[in-house]
Amino acid sequence: MQAVILLYGTACCHLCEEAEAVLHSLGIAALHIDIADDDGLLEMYGTRIPVLRHADAELGWPFDAEAVMRFLS
Repeated sequence: MQAVILLYGTACCHLCEEAEAVLHSLGIAALHIDIADDDGLLEMYGTRIPVLRHADAELGWPFDAEAVMRFLS
């Protein structure tokens, strides 16, 4: 079973849109988690989004396709 890839962000966040474009260019689907819906997530990620999470590791912005591939391997 493969671990789920999460992308923490908010709606209308241009950096989050850029992060989604990087993932899309690699053919990677991530579950988008809107941190605005959860006070705990907002406190944890509010100044760091977008953040990619896989298993127990996180990759913070900025990242490019190469960094994502290294992170997921």
